[in-house]
Amino acid sequence: MGDSPDMFGDETPEEELPPSAAELEAAGQSALFGEPAPPAAVLPEPAPVLPVAVSAPPPPVSAPVAAPSAPAAQPYRVLARKYRPQTFAQLIGQEPMVQTLANAIKRDRLAHAFLMTGVRGVGKTSTARLIAKALNCVGADGQGGPTIDPCGICEPCVAIAEGRHIDVIEMDAASHTGVDDVREIIEAVRYAAVSARYKIYIIDEVHMLSRNAFNALLKTLEEPPAHVKFLFATTEADKLPVTVLSRCQRFDLRRITVPLLIQQFTDICKAEGVLADAEALAMIAAAAEGSSRDGLSILDQAIAHADLDSDGKVSAEQVRDMLGLADKSVQRRLFAALLASDGGTLLDLVAQQFSLGVEPLALMRGAMDLTHKVTVAQIGGHAADSASAEERETIEGWAKGLSAGQLHRLWQLLLKGFDEVRTAPDPLVAAQMALLRVMHATDMPDPGQLARKLDELASRPVVMAASVDGSPAPAASAVALPWEALVERVKDIEFGLATRMEMQVRVVELTADTLRWSQPPGFSEDMSREMRVALDKATGQNATGQGWTVERCDAPGQPTLIEQRDAVKAANEEAVRRSPLVEAVFAAFPDAQEMNESDDAQFGRKWSQRR
Repeated sequence: MGDSPDMFGDETPEEELPPSAAELEAAGQSALFGEPAPPAAVLPEPAPVLPVAVSAPPPPVSAPVAAPSAPAAQPYRVLARKYRPQTFAQLIGQEPMVQTLANAIKRDRLAHAFLMTGVRGVGKTSTARLIAKALNCVGADGQGGPTIDPCGICEPCVAIAEGRHIDVIEMDAASHTGVDDVREIIEAVRYAAVSARYKIYIIDEVHMLSRNAFNALLKTLEEPPAHVKFLFATTEADKLPVTVLSRCQRFDLRRITVPLLIQQFTDICKAEGVLADAEALAMIAAAAEGSSRDGLSILDQAIAHADLDSDGKVSAEQVRDMLGLADKSVQRRLFAALLASDGGTLLDLVAQQFSLGVEPLALMRGAMDLTHKVTVAQIGGHAADSASAEERETIEGWAKGLSAGQLHRLWQLLLKGFDEVRTAPDPLVAAQMALLRVMHATDMPDPGQLARKLDELASRPVVMAASVDGSPAPAASAVALPWEALVERVKDIEFGLATRMEMQVRVVELTADTLRWSQPPGFSEDMSREMRVALDKATGQNATGQGWTVERCDAPGQPTLIEQRDAVKAANEEAVRRSPLVEAVFAAFPDAQEMNESDDAQFGRKWSQRR
């Protein structure tokens, strides 16, 4: 007996199958963006007309035949978007983060919130999208799970890559900063994902959220539903509240090194069919400052700047002109002129580079880079990051010829000059004056070396001069030191004897090895022997075998050192007494007395000589 019809006489309908993921995705897109436009109606082809034997009509005027419409050309996409990483293998320079995510996925230890931070252009947003693909990938057969290597061909991977997946919501916090925007997220997280495994919220520039918005998000961020993941990206993690940082698993994306950037640019040039010099790519990588996006933007500009006459080859000279950089060889010539104190060549090179469009600030930066490379080469023994063998040889030569003190002084002077050029009203004049100051400072001795040299000269003994015929000359032919300097040397050896020499010795005759002296009234002690021994030690005469001859006599001599100081003091006091102002004071106050600080103890108070 067959199946009986239902009560209305109709056959029982077959059981419907559940909708597929693609159908759910299409339904979600339709709910958000409306139904797609219906395809244009296709008119049926007219039935062929059978030929009829009729008289031949006059030939009609031929109408222009429309050419078949070519498919619309895709608009040009810049290299930074065209070569955005689509897999973690294409994400360069962030191996520690990739390893951590891979281990977390394998062990099923995925955090509910991730924070990617770092400088511009290192892959923060790209990493967030890759994490979204890794968590929602279902594989080519539709049965896969989370993986660090998403297939890129399943519906979730394709939709996320095209930015149209309904369960991956990207929000720019710079334009959605308020509590109302966060409230929409809080209300939406309660609902399960439409077609994906996880509902993922990617919030770019998250540090732009207001304080109230952060506070409103805290509870949901701490205990989100199991199907929700938060991915934050920011360049300024220090502006995020600590309460937000403690709820996220943080990844600090590093700057991309110059060799990795050069390799990336080389591969992209091969894929684009563009010829480029290795030096040009090295300059672009250095100008990128660790940012892949900045480097690709500069490379895009360099490709457009390349001459068509040279088959569009990106040359180092063109990149140098485009970026306003100084030629490496000119930088070395300028640095050599600085070290050689060649002011004319230095000013000519500055004027030449300025006329070619090189900014004065770039000249200062080039000199600073060379100073840094020479210093590093001096420590490491070789210039590892030099672009050419000629540059490496020159830098290593400077590293051997310059001292560490000279290099550090050069760096300080160039750094000061760099700041002056940056803020000066006329950068060219400021750069010229700064480089000339550096040039003159290179000849100045190091302060430490100068102090050591002075100490060495002070401690050096009196050198015996030689006669014309080569025989040893008498000590009198050597330059005699002043009496006060000799007493100071003796003071370092025998302080008491030096004090008596200051009070009792009136110099009658003084040569390099002879002292004839007399004493002032009131002194009768003969110090000749003691002074001879002390002078031999102080001047090193005992080491040469030519000792001092010290003789006391009755001839009048110069005043002793104490008498000379007293005379100078009395002369100064007399000069002060004879000044018109002091004479006027004494005229007004005849009983006044002139006092010094040494007389203050008599009156029990402090007086100042500054009147």
